Amino acid sequence: MKFVDEAHIEVFAGKGGNGCMSFRREKFIPFGGPDGGDGGRGGHIYVEADSNLNTLIDFRYQRLYRARNGEHGRGADQFGAAGEDMLLRVPVGTLVRDAATGELLADLATAGQRVVLAQGGAGGLGNLRFKSSTNRAPRQSTPGQLGEQRRLQLELKVLADVGLLGLPNAGKSTFIAAVSNARPKIADYPFTTLHPQLGVVRVGPGRSFVVADIPGLIEGAAEGAGLGHQFLRHLQRTRLLLHLVDVAPPDPEADPVRDARSVVAELKKYDPELAAKPRWLVLNKLDMLDEQQRAERVAEIRRRLRYKGPMYAISALTREGLEPLLRDIDQSLRPQVQDGEAAVDPQDPRFAVHDPLDES
Repeated sequence: MKFVDEAHIEVFAGKGGNGCMSFRREKFIPFGGPDGGDGGRGGHIYVEADSNLNTLIDFRYQRLYRARNGEHGRGADQFGAAGEDMLLRVPVGTLVRDAATGELLADLATAGQRVVLAQGGAGGLGNLRFKSSTNRAPRQSTPGQLGEQRRLQLELKVLADVGLLGLPNAGKSTFIAAVSNARPKIADYPFTTLHPQLGVVRVGPGRSFVVADIPGLIEGAAEGAGLGHQFLRHLQRTRLLLHLVDVAPPDPEADPVRDARSVVAELKKYDPELAAKPRWLVLNKLDMLDEQQRAERVAEIRRRLRYKGPMYAISALTREGLEPLLRDIDQSLRPQVQDGEAAVDPQDPRFAVHDPLDES
């Protein structure tokens, strides 16, 4: 199924039914009085988060949604039925904004959460409502009101604990395939990942976390290079970022240190708050180097970056170094005491923000 994370739709709540002007007419009852009923209200339009959905593709092809109108009132004290409500189902993590004002109407972060997008119009009043001791034969009724109409922007931000960040071909897809059951496309050319991938990593009985892989970020993304910043929104809900760096790029002129700085620079251009999230440096593709080159390359990168934070050297292809990394991620995501284990110390340098942008 095609992944769609943004859509624009229009919603029209139902119009209320008109009130009825009617009088009771029966044999031998010359003054029956008013008996016109009220109109029914128009149908509301709701939106609900559904955990069984993972894309907004349904809203890409159908963009107009109209709830049913309320029925008109009738004689014999008959009130009109309310219009049937309409329910729109969206993936968990969807934001709903008013397209005209940009106002955030709903942040559907939990499954089953339901919000009214457009209120149906109130039904009109029948002449039964206007009778009184001084007005025994009222001849007035009111029309139903129009329902709300809105142009809406739907934006999906996937819910994940850990986000993968890096240049194309840094090994992000190989990493998520190695630690979870996700099966993204993996190839030896850039931009094999064209939309976010989610994987569940199980680290023990009843303990797991979700990893999100997004298309690679390249220098100049803020100006639209590559896929630009199109998918960075999917990292905004994560609690930890893993910055993957290729320690053995195929291009001999490529510099892992320069690449790491360029990715973080693009991240800051997009959203300073996202750049301020805890971010760990993961040096990938150790299998491409021999033992002596590995130690030298890791030491050189740390020295040039002046990096004092958590750094992990791994090979996602051979799974070398993955176990310590996954164990530390699990601990960092559990700040409270669980299963008798001590709480994570917030002063632990592993869980602080480290910015590999210092000039050497």
